[in-house]
Amino acid sequence: METAPKGRGAALNPTNRFETIAVERDPEIPGPERIGTELLRDTSRSVITRNDSPDVGFEASINPYRGCEHGCIYCYARPTHEYLGFSAGLDFETRILVKEDAAALLRKELASPRWVPQALAMSGVTDPYQPVERKLEITRRCLAVLAEFRNPVGIITKNELVTRDLDHLLALNEHQAVSVNLSITTLDGELARKMEPRASHPRERLKAVERLATAGIPVGVMVAPIVPAITDHETAKILEAAASAGASSAGYVVMRLPGAVAGLFEEWLERHFPERKEKVLNRVRDLRGGRLNDPRFGSRMRGEGIYAEQIRTTFETFKRRYGLDQPRPELSTTAFRRPGQVEQLGLFGL
Repeated sequence: METAPKGRGAALNPTNRFETIAVERDPEIPGPERIGTELLRDTSRSVITRNDSPDVGFEASINPYRGCEHGCIYCYARPTHEYLGFSAGLDFETRILVKEDAAALLRKELASPRWVPQALAMSGVTDPYQPVERKLEITRRCLAVLAEFRNPVGIITKNELVTRDLDHLLALNEHQAVSVNLSITTLDGELARKMEPRASHPRERLKAVERLATAGIPVGVMVAPIVPAITDHETAKILEAAASAGASSAGYVVMRLPGAVAGLFEEWLERHFPERKEKVLNRVRDLRGGRLNDPRFGSRMRGEGIYAEQIRTTFETFKRRYGLDQPRPELSTTAFRRPGQVEQLGLFGL
């Protein structure tokens, strides 16, 4: 059986679906005990990505990084790395593309008269607060630009590092232009280490919720994803802990396994929960019409069938019980400004 390198979620680098040539490692030769993170420059000329999926609550997002060092084994974004010529496995969590000039690109796009003020999501694909952000501060610089323009932003992350940027969050919150959601999959630290090895410990995520709530930042929790027969029994406890920490809202997503993620997740189950593997996969199939993935809009985030309804009922019941059913704050574009224009108008006493 393969062993994942220390601190990584995946043990394999499955063949890229777009490539015709693949390199296969001799299974008799053990893989490296550790694999370092390689940072690669992303030369994209735009930092705002458009989304037309009805399943997510935003139309535009900022992704400072492509790939994610958190290494969550279930991550639906893993197949996006294949478009870059990499694998959805170890490559996704060890070869990270970095948009070094993201803040400058964002400033240019917001300053353009073509930009119609609207809420941006940070991040729509991979976590904006993954470990390398502590050093590079690309997300922080983007938030500074958003605060300057007073353009609203909704953040979702698995990293307590978001509290580092409380100054910019407070500036945005003065104009009802920010909300933050911490994603909490499990309260079990040992399980989290196996499943999402470089994300913050669940305890630290709850501390982040508390700190943000105390500062007056609208903060919620995403129970995401709910992993059948692994974490589904924790829903009530996660919601109770979130409410105690000061969260005002909660949402959930059921795990989905697109493309290569299915094989990676099956291999992970074999390593960590071999006795439970078939039960987990059968539960996933119950949600997905007999398959491991259902890509259809409308069902891919929640699943369908009796088991999906049980998950929904449980979530909604405890969401109400713990007071997490408050309406999510409506982010406002009213205060949006283009700083250069404001200064020019000031010269004329306007």
